[in-house]
Amino acid sequence: MSAFITVGLSIKDAEKFQQYGAAAAATLEEYSGAVVAKGPVEQLHGNFDHEVQVVIEFPSRDEASNWFQSANYQALTSLRNEAFDSQFQLVG
Repeated sequence: MSAFITVGLSIKDAEKFQQYGAAAAATLEEYSGAVVAKGPVEQLHGNFDHEVQVVIEFPSRDEASNWFQSANYQALTSLRNEAFDSQFQLVG
């Protein structure tokens, strides 16, 4: 069963955001991850403090978790935190 990592984010530094995006995308392939949706959030109900939502699909919960915990992805966390504020959730 597929699993998804959803990311709510608010950009702080557009240049660093671009750098992070390219680097993070390169780490997904090993875990069969793919960005399936990305864009501005339209608030329909409740509170959501971020401007953009990203949805990444993985073939399983284990693959999603392994990607997030991987050394290659974790090496990007400093750049991520400089580029944007975020919250990550694992669903599925």
